[in-house]
Amino acid sequence: MNNDPTVSSSSSVGADGGRVAGYLSRGLARWHIVGCLLPEYPQLKHVGPRSRRPLDAVVGWGLKPTAARARRLAARRDLPYVAIEDGFLRSLGLGVDHAQPHSLVVDFSGIYYDATRPSDLERWLNHAEFDAAELARAACAMQRLRELRLSKYNHAPDRPLPPAERPRVLVVDQTRDDASITHGMADAAAFTRMLEQALADHPEAEILIKTHPDVIAGRKRGYLTEAAARPRCHLMGEDINPWALMDAVEAVYVVTSQLGFEALMAGKPVHCFGVPFYAGWGLTRDAQSCPRRQRRRTLEELFAAAYLRYCRYANPYTVTPSTLEETLDLLADQKRQRDRLAGHWLALGFSNWKRGFVRDFLGPAATVQFSHEKTPLAAQLAACDSLVVWGQKLTPEIRALCQAHGVRLWRMEDGFVRSVGLGVDLTRPLSLAFDAQGLYYDANHTSDLEQLLEHTTFDAALLARAARLRERLIELKLSKYNVVGRSRPALPREAIGTRPIVLVPGQVETDASIAQGSPEIKTNQQLLTAVRERRPDAFIIYKPHPDVTSGARIGLVDRQAQGLFDLELVDCDIIDLIDLADEIHTMCSLTGFEGLMRGVAVHTYGLPFYAGWGLTHDRLQTARRTRRLGLDELIAGALLLYPTYVDPQSGDYCNADTAIELMRQQRSTRRGLSLRTRAYRLYRNLFSKRQ
Repeated sequence: MNNDPTVSSSSSVGADGGRVAGYLSRGLARWHIVGCLLPEYPQLKHVGPRSRRPLDAVVGWGLKPTAARARRLAARRDLPYVAIEDGFLRSLGLGVDHAQPHSLVVDFSGIYYDATRPSDLERWLNHAEFDAAELARAACAMQRLRELRLSKYNHAPDRPLPPAERPRVLVVDQTRDDASITHGMADAAAFTRMLEQALADHPEAEILIKTHPDVIAGRKRGYLTEAAARPRCHLMGEDINPWALMDAVEAVYVVTSQLGFEALMAGKPVHCFGVPFYAGWGLTRDAQSCPRRQRRRTLEELFAAAYLRYCRYANPYTVTPSTLEETLDLLADQKRQRDRLAGHWLALGFSNWKRGFVRDFLGPAATVQFSHEKTPLAAQLAACDSLVVWGQKLTPEIRALCQAHGVRLWRMEDGFVRSVGLGVDLTRPLSLAFDAQGLYYDANHTSDLEQLLEHTTFDAALLARAARLRERLIELKLSKYNVVGRSRPALPREAIGTRPIVLVPGQVETDASIAQGSPEIKTNQQLLTAVRERRPDAFIIYKPHPDVTSGARIGLVDRQAQGLFDLELVDCDIIDLIDLADEIHTMCSLTGFEGLMRGVAVHTYGLPFYAGWGLTHDRLQTARRTRRLGLDELIAGALLLYPTYVDPQSGDYCNADTAIELMRQQRSTRRGLSLRTRAYRLYRNLFSKRQ
């Protein structure tokens, strides 16, 4: 990250390890990523306006009035003033709703919306050179923004405008006295001139005037609210995805709004009546000039300067620096899950513990009513469009009622990379799977996951991301529950010799995954018998399921089974055992999937979701699975696209990449079972019936 567009600062960032930047506004500390995006100042300290604390710089929120005291403090003490602002790709929700930003701009000489003096961004555009690799990266990122339909804020619904009989032109209003207007060399008269010019340039067109929803609600004032009374003018105050507007119009007129830059990316002619950061470089039709901006720039160069060099990115949930591409992935996943699960929900039969997190997993565009009823009431069904039950709790009666009332039925289950700790210990999940067709472990019926794996076209970018995810899971030794086990004991090498090592993971025998996913072999003892018959000379290691060894579930083998395996390892980390094994033999355990990711040969005796795609040695087959998948295609479907991920601290959607880093952080701070978990286990094992 360069501070001066003409001089690299990478060698001096944090060089003395103790540079201090002070800030006055406590609101700035609300945003998690500020510290990790200012490596030039390893220490950020809150100071009062009369503080005598030694400082190297003062940080403030751009040129907003709330930062005036910070600017005065910097001037009084002859210190650099470092302006920060929201980045151009900010968040899923709105800042006023306290949505954490995913990006910031950091400017050491001005700020991008102040056209009265140079900014770091303007200096880059005047002086910097961009090589072919950077321009290719810019072109690719713009293409992804168009395809993903992402903008600065991504809360608005993405729906097409109704068809029109005449051409349409977009005129963008703004909230009165916004800093980008006054510092963008514009005023109220500029908005009037803009509207008049649009009407004159397009005498046959309908003029869509996009204004802020707060203006329509009366909470803020705009400049063009009264223009709705004019012929051919239509005021649009509702929230709508900017790309839906671009789809509907032939040209765009702005004063300083960022919508103008997004219109350039959409290939629309853009007319500017102020001086936004993207004006004056030969790409827009400008009513004003900025004498400092002499150079002609391509759209790729402008994007590279603004989005790749000027803007800094971080993950607000892991609070670690990120990239534009990773930010695109995260916001796209958040938006996809929000839109997929939007609506009015009835959640049936959920315990109070599960209710605590189900609302977060349904997302910000969903409303949810919880019911303890075994079957939904007619009034409840009339008030919802979707009903969700936990996996195996679905009954034929619930299914019939949903069909009769036209309510979509969903099942919910734990995701494949779930948590640091067991679900039976009431550890909150980071991932859940919502399925509107079936359940991923039910081999008798299709599921959303099965259909996704059968039909999805996995592009190169998604497969590359899946490969990186696989490598990260292997590097961190992460699995579904991530319960820290004992170190693997030394194995009797004299007993093993050249015998292949076969890992047999035990399962909970009453679990629905066996009832619905393993039609022939139903118990751990039956599995061990079949494995011994198939691999009579193998060294078989049996690993009981952690829910069984914790005392919560059924699945222990009897003494007669002791001769079917060579070694039982109860408390060892499952990943250590996978790394040791030559083969994994399982009914339908997720351990088979984890073994595939680590290059182990996997033999299935049931029909888990990862069987039947040409990656495993399968005892059973299903005619529904006809496609041959690569390993990264399986991972892309099962880990990137199918589950829903939620950050447990904020309750916001995240994605697989984020969840894995959060698990790494949780595991690094976890020191054995908590007192609460030990007490709960004691209560459960003494007073609860085993299932």
